[in-house]
Formats: sequence, structure tokens, C-alpha cells
Amino acid sequence: MMKGAFSMDLNKKKGKEPEREKLPPIVSTGAAAGLDRGSKGQIPTFSSFVSTVTQKKEATENRSSPPHLALPNIRNVRDLPPLCLDVRQKQRMSVDALPSEVKVPALPEPTLPSQPKSVKDFEEHLEKAESTGNWKSVHAFYITAFDSFTELNAAFKKDATASFNTIEDSGVNANLVNAVFDALLNTPQDIQKSVLKGIINSLLREWKGPRTKDDLRAYFILLQNPQFNITSTYVIYAHLLRQIAALVEADHHFLVHWLKKLSQKKFKQLVERLLQFVSLRLFPAKPEEFPPLTKCSWWIPSASKVLALLNTANNLVHPPLIPYTDFYNSTLDHIDLMEEYHTWQSFGNSHRFSFCQYPFVISITAKKIIIQRDSEQQMISIARQSLVDKVSRRQRPDMNMLFLNMKVRRTHLVSDSLDELTRKRADLKKKLKVTFVGEAGLDMGGLTKEWFLLLIRQIFHPDYGMFTYHKDSHCHWFSSFKCDNYSEFRLVGILMGLAVYNSITLDIRFPPCCYKKLLSPPIVPSDQNTPVGICSVTIDDLCQIMPELAHGLKELLSYEGNVEEDFYSTFQVFQEEFGIIKSYNLKPGGDKIPVTNQNRREYVQLYTDFLLNKSIYKQFAAFYCGFHSVCASNALMLLRPEEVEILVCGSPELDMHALQRSTQYDGYAKTDLTIRYFWDVVLGFPLDLQKKLLHFTTGSDRVPVGGMADLNFKISKNETSTNWLPVAHTCFNQLCLPPYKSKKDLKQKLIIGISNSEGFGLE
Repeated sequence: MMKGAFSMDLNKKKGKEPEREKLPPIVSTGAAAGLDRGSKGQIPTFSSFVSTVTQKKEATENRSSPPHLALPNIRNVRDLPPLCLDVRQKQRMSVDALPSEVKVPALPEPTLPSQPKSVKDFEEHLEKAESTGNWKSVHAFYITAFDSFTELNAAFKKDATASFNTIEDSGVNANLVNAVFDALLNTPQDIQKSVLKGIINSLLREWKGPRTKDDLRAYFILLQNPQFNITSTYVIYAHLLRQIAALVEADHHFLVHWLKKLSQKKFKQLVERLLQFVSLRLFPAKPEEFPPLTKCSWWIPSASKVLALLNTANNLVHPPLIPYTDFYNSTLDHIDLMEEYHTWQSFGNSHRFSFCQYPFVISITAKKIIIQRDSEQQMISIARQSLVDKVSRRQRPDMNMLFLNMKVRRTHLVSDSLDELTRKRADLKKKLKVTFVGEAGLDMGGLTKEWFLLLIRQIFHPDYGMFTYHKDSHCHWFSSFKCDNYSEFRLVGILMGLAVYNSITLDIRFPPCCYKKLLSPPIVPSDQNTPVGICSVTIDDLCQIMPELAHGLKELLSYEGNVEEDFYSTFQVFQEEFGIIKSYNLKPGGDKIPVTNQNRREYVQLYTDFLLNKSIYKQFAAFYCGFHSVCASNALMLLRPEEVEILVCGSPELDMHALQRSTQYDGYAKTDLTIRYFWDVVLGFPLDLQKKLLHFTTGSDRVPVGGMADLNFKISKNETSTNWLPVAHTCFNQLCLPPYKSKKDLKQKLIIGISNSEGFGLE
């Protein structure tokens, strides 16, 4: 055993074991290592990798090191033996027992100086090696530390004698791991080769019984190895991922909690490395770099499962280490997504792999494609069935039967819409067409968008009483007033569903909690008595809606005095309904239970649950059923609440340069002086004015999932006096711009128009 973190004994291996199946032999091409020159083959060399990933320090320029590290043709390499879930390390394999092509001729055994025992000592030895060109002590450390799982623990555990068997502390000296891996890619090739050889030896060992925490620690350390960024190491990386994926759930539990303690930088590197591994396996730049897919079909499932561990770890941290969007793999936008979706629908989470089993790696753009195509297939199926029914009854088919035709009066917009949707409930999954009674016009999309805009504005108006607008949070929430008929809440749910189904972006401001409730559960239960729209809520959810109330409850939780005597509250709350104060018990007999220092957390949780779940249950249940009556699709199970919000309302991220590139012109050319003035002004606007411009021209200050190009934004020439303000046709995302003669005049008129657009200039 190692007596210190860096003490070495290179003569410990005694005895032999039977040979194992082979990973690719690692052959050095340099004479300095005392090895024969191997084929440079098709695999990129480590030197080229180092030059593209990191710049060598100036001190290494004079270093004498092998110029290349060539790996053999990986296609002919046999896989490791199949892994079992209940195996554990038996003992270290002797170097003498390795196949000849895996062996590396032993280097002359160095006379080791006193070895470093800390990051500072390691860096001193490293600096000395770089300045003198004598890498013996550094090489000795690397070759021994990575020789086996046992040596990894001896080198990198904070205390080699302690067990560290808790989820809270991995026991790994993170600073030392970082220093060792940061330096690795700048060391001579024979050192890098020795590290990989040691990892191969460790992965080839036979296991029996459950893994120890030291084994998990070794996996945790090896995952951070930057050598796995290069494709020539992917065979080794794949086997590491396979063994980690095959661990039992209890072991995964430990790894997840250790992973969440990584720095943001290291965590993101792990995610990016795995995403790159999947992408290059799907679309290799050089197919000959990897074994045939038939021999490594387990590569992507193994990597996906390890990504799932990282995703779970990320979700356990508040705020998350990285945004959930950093797990998106944009490469998947270019595969057959519907085949993945149908495989998942047919086989679920069984042995048949589908990326839909790991939806966090599928981008919102790809998910939208899945939902749209699934919707289109449902629309076609419903329309086809309607046609068959007509023909079977010997009735003449009518093209209108292929659409959900809405005929409404502007003066009775809500009631007419509710009546139409109720009568035509069976047609909700057909393509939507809107006609305003008494008005000529063919709906090519503009009338449909106008219907959505007008209906949403009317329903969400404070005077209508269905929703309460909270100024502090700038969002709407469901009114808790009791009523006899909740059909209008169902109507709002149907509107949201139709918007998703027909790719319409709505100007709705619900808090994130709403979308979490909308996916609780994501599929409507078959049992009608099962509660819907109920989810676990916290004071953070309440803060997104009623920040002042949430702040008061947080002060109650942190109050250091006597809560019972100073607050004099009970487990009873009061609400005003139509001028009448009503009381509600948060628990049976709540009016007689005082809030104390001991039970105040329970009080806050029950109060939050009452406000966000129980007090609005009937309203939200109707809303939930309305939404799912249109969007009854398994594809919803792929979505996060934040993604549902983006599908309904669009993304808040604006890219005005992208809008400029995709804008169409009518009467203008993009080189015209007025247009150049316009973009100079708009690109110089602060974010709030850019949002106002977008809202003025499209009816929403958010961007569709597909980006600005999906807006089909158009600027038309308005042949009127330049004293006029700009006019917008929100139904067509069109801005009518007079030919202003100066940038100052254009900017002044544009700001007036977009800042005072409610009630005029809006068509």
C-alpha cells in the first residue's frame, strides 16, 4: 500500500492471473519511452489533441517528449466481458498477466525522491520536471496513482484510513484531483499513455459482490479525466460509462450526491464531454474511428444513463449548477425523432432504447417537432374518420368537416366561443378555422390569431373576475371565488391547448407553478375521481405569485421570539369573497390550534398548499381538463413545466439581430434609408423597448420556439404622411412604417407608437 498520498512502490505486483479480454493496446511512437514505433493509423494523436484543447506552458517548449501517441484500429477490438450488476473488485491484475500487446516495457525504475503530499508539493514537483526535463518522479506518481482503484483511493482520499461512507462527503481531495488532471494533458505522452493503461487494467478486473465506497470514489475520479475528450480514448471511456451505468440504485444514489458537490465548471465539463461522446457516436467525423454500431450499441445507452445521474444531481441543487438547457443535445434535432417517439410509446422504458427515455437531452425545438407531428397525425386521423363516417352514411363529403370551424360574434366573443367549443368537442383536434359573423374574409391564419388575442384579453381582464393580476409579480392567478359553473376555466384550458396544437404563441402571464400543476399528472387519469392539478408546492412557488405574502411567511419562519404570544395566529385563514370575509381551517380543528415555534413550518406549508392547490382546486381542475382535452398526448410526458410555458407563451430571450436577418419587406428594400434608420434605432433600444416593439407588432413580447425566423415578421411601406405613427397588424406580424426622412423622427414616432399601443394602432 502507499504510505502517503504520493509514496510509490513500483515493485508491488507479484503473481499472475488469467488473461482478460483485451482493450486496445496503447503503443507509444517515441523512442524516448523505449518502445517500437506504432502505426499512426486513423486515430487523432494525443499531441494534436493537446494542441487543440489546451496551450502548453512555455516551459514545455524545450521539453523532449514523444511527438505522437498512436492508438490501434479500434474497430477490431473485442468488447469487455458483459457486466453484472452484483460484482465487485477481486484483486489487481498483474502486469505480467496482461496480453503482450497491452504491456508497456518497464521503464528503468527511478530512484524516487521524497514524494509530494499536497497540491503545493505536487505543483513544485511538476514545475521542477518542466524546468529540468526530468519527469521520473511525476511519472512515478501517475503510473502508481492510476494503477488500480485501490491506488486511486490511496492517492486522492483526504484521509486514506477513513471510510467516508456518507452521501454528504465523497472523501476525495478535489483540489488535488483538479491539479493532477489539469496538469495531465501537458505531460509527456508516455505519462498520458501510462494513465490510460492503468485505467484499462482497472476496468478489466473481475468483480464479485457489491461495490465498496472506494470503488465508487474511483469511478467518481475517473469520470473527471480530461483525456476522455479525445475520440481515440472513446473505447476506454465507453467501458467506464458502462460500468457506472450498471451500478445498483444505492450506488447511483451516492454518486448523484457526490456529483452535485462538484464546482460548476467541472460539472459542466462532465456534461459537455458526455454530450460530445453521444454526438460523435451518432455522427462520427470519421466512421472508421469507432467499432461498428453492432458491436457497441450499448455506448449511447450507457452515456445517457450517466447523463441522467448528472441531471438528477443538477436538479437537487437550488439554484441548479447549470441551466437545464445545457443538457440539450442539438445533434438529436437531426435524427428521426418520430421513430424515437414511436419506439418509446411501443416499448416504454423497457430494454429497447429511445432518447425519449431521457427527455432532458432533447431540446425544446425537437420536442415541439414531436408534439406538432403527433398533433398532425391525430388531426389527420380524426379528419379521416369523419370522412369515412360521411361516406358510410352515403352523405356528400364537405371540406369543412376536416376543420374545427369557429363562427363567433365580436360582441359575444366569450359566450359564442364557449358554445362553439362545447358543441364541437369531438372536433378539437382538427385544424382550427375562425370566422367572425358578418365579416367577409378567409382565415389564412390571421383571423385565428386575432380570435386568440381578443379572447385572451377579454378573459384575463380584471373586470371579468376569473383571474387576479398581481402587480408585484406581473402575473395572473386563478380567482378563488366560488361559482356554480367553471366552464369558462375549461375554455381557457382549451385555448391554451389549441394554441400549442396550432402553433400559436399566446400573451399569457401565468407563474411557473401553473405549468407544474398542468403536468400533474401529464396524462389524464382514467379514473375520474383521481385528483388532477395538485402538485407539491413550496414557499418559493408562492413567492413567484405573491412575493409580499411569501416574504411575511419567511419572516415568521425566521422569527426568534415567541411566535404563539407575538403573532397570536391559529391554523385558520381568512379570504374575502364578494365583500364577505370567509374563514377556512388549514387542518381539522385548525381554529383552535395556535401557531407556535414548533409547528410554524407546518403552518406555512399548509397555508401555501391552501393558496396554490386547495382554494382553487375546482377552477384549476376545469382548466386542466380543458387543456388536456386538446393536448391528450404522451408527448407531454417529455416536457418540463418551463418547456410547456415556452410552447404556450414563447421564449423571453430576444435576438433582434436574428429578427433583422429574417425580416421580409413589402414596398421597401433592406438597403433603403428608412430601413437602415429603423434597425439602427431598434438595435440600440434597451430591452424593455425591444419587448414593447415585439408586443406592438405581434401581440406578444416573446419569441416562438423556433426563434425569430418563425415570426415571419414583415415591414411594409405605409404611403402616408410622415407625421403619422407606425401601425401594426398583429394578426400578420406586420409593421406598417411611413417613409420617415430622419433617424430622429423615426425614433420619436416609433417610441410613441409602441409605448401607447393599447387601444389604437392595433389591428
